[in-house]
Amino acid sequence: MRKGLSFFNVVSLFLGFAFLYVPIVLLVIYSFNGSKLVAVWGGFSTRWYRSLLDNQQLLDAVWVTLKVALVSASLATVLGTLAAVALVRRGRFPGRTLFAGLVYAPIVMPEVITGLSLLLLFVALDLERGFWTVMLAHLSFTLCFVAVIVQARLVSFDRSIEEAAMDLGAPPLKTFFSITLPIIAPAVIAGFLLAFTLSLDDVVIASFTTGPGATTLPIRIYSQVRLGVTPEINAVCSVFIAAVTLVVIAASLVAKREAVGRERAARMAARA
Repeated sequence: MRKGLSFFNVVSLFLGFAFLYVPIVLLVIYSFNGSKLVAVWGGFSTRWYRSLLDNQQLLDAVWVTLKVALVSASLATVLGTLAAVALVRRGRFPGRTLFAGLVYAPIVMPEVITGLSLLLLFVALDLERGFWTVMLAHLSFTLCFVAVIVQARLVSFDRSIEEAAMDLGAPPLKTFFSITLPIIAPAVIAGFLLAFTLSLDDVVIASFTTGPGATTLPIRIYSQVRLGVTPEINAVCSVFIAAVTLVVIAASLVAKREAVGRERAARMAARA
């Protein structure tokens, strides 16, 4: 019996992908619309991309968003990786269940509750809301996603490689940076990219923790959309789509190159 996709499966996949990506394609197309009306096509034009360069509010929001995402994702990658190592390698240490629950809680916690609780915390600590409060808020909920991804890779990790390195005289810290970290690097990079994307996309938590001078792009877009969508918003969203696409392609190429390198090394080891 020939195995393959049925007509129903093909149609379902087509409709599913169309539902996800047709709006994005339309957004990119209408970012080149020459008309001031978003829903009326006025011919091909790049005027809104040129106008975007003169919109200082949007540019400031983009810069704040990128800084928050980069700092929070970097810290989340480091702390999430350490949390995953502790959960996988430290065994049943006292308080492990509580620690694991605290790490995973933000995944299932509604964003409204997370944002409100962080707002109350910052008010109680008398912290002025701005860049650092938004960054800490994003760190608090992106860290758990990094920990989950890295933990899944560490569970299937062959520890005999580390044991061989330590038998040859490598201390544990050097073994981690020389052996463990390069092998789990794809999972660490995937965690960073996910944390970076979640930070770029966040509206709810940032709206509770932001302050003057720290307005992120999603909040800026949301506030402008309530007054009506402008073609400049389509343009800035298209730029972000292009940037994210390039990052995903680059990460895929790096992962593919590493996989080819590991396969080639395995073949050479087998021949030897």
